[in-house]
Amino acid sequence: MKNILLPTDFSKNSINAINYAVKLFESIDCNFYILNVQKASSFISDDLMSVSTSATIYNTLVDAAKKSIINIISQINKRSQNKNHTFHSIVDYDNFIDAINQTSKIYGVDLIIMGTKGASGLEKVVFGSNTVHVLQRCDIPVLAIPTGCKFKKLDTIAFTSSFRSSYCIDDLLPLKELVFSNNSKLKILHVVEDYNFQEKLEENIEFFENNFPQVIFDRIMSDDKDIYNVIQDYIVKNEVKMIAMVGKKHSFINRLFTRHSVETLAFNIDIPFLVMHRSKDLA
Repeated sequence: MKNILLPTDFSKNSINAINYAVKLFESIDCNFYILNVQKASSFISDDLMSVSTSATIYNTLVDAAKKSIINIISQINKRSQNKNHTFHSIVDYDNFIDAINQTSKIYGVDLIIMGTKGASGLEKVVFGSNTVHVLQRCDIPVLAIPTGCKFKKLDTIAFTSSFRSSYCIDDLLPLKELVFSNNSKLKILHVVEDYNFQEKLEENIEFFENNFPQVIFDRIMSDDKDIYNVIQDYIVKNEVKMIAMVGKKHSFINRLFTRHSVETLAFNIDIPFLVMHRSKDLA
């Protein structure tokens, strides 16, 4: 049984991510935890409100959030009576990241799936601060769903790496499960930087060949100025339906977690974006 966390602020983007998740795991037994986080600043202004008034407003907002989640679940069930899926409603009053981490720990969450904001004008903020913070501060793998992205058969998934360090299959379980459950072709995109660790390269090639079927290895040169466009061109040319990576130090991937870089990549990318984390440091 998979435990999937679906944070929502009831926006179109978050609802779209929920619908994507339900379709993605259509044939898998899943507990879906739909979480809405209420902030104190939403309804309390300094000390102007009495305790009783604050409590009343808090209860009103929480009740409204619970009803909204129930409505989401009802709409899903109307479209598909999937016996593989069980839905749970959670409304928390906390810091957003703390709520994500606590809920993940309590319910043994395997994967967080959340939507991204659409770009407007010169802002180019597609991931949005909440998604970026979850990517940076949560140890649970995250699947970010771009605005308007509808589920398509995952016939091709790309995993990006500089192959500078080793991998552990436990860290890549979300990727392995998606590849196997969707019978996906996995393209390993080796991003060549200003170094070449031949020993690590050979080790990782063997690792992926031993753990994944239908593996194809490709290589591109890394340049900070155009790496995002190069990756985007690769995605389009190879009809990639999902891109995956491991957040780790000492590689170009780490640079994606700076504000500018995340927004730049997110502005270009229009397919689901899976970020996994290292459980331990490997040489």
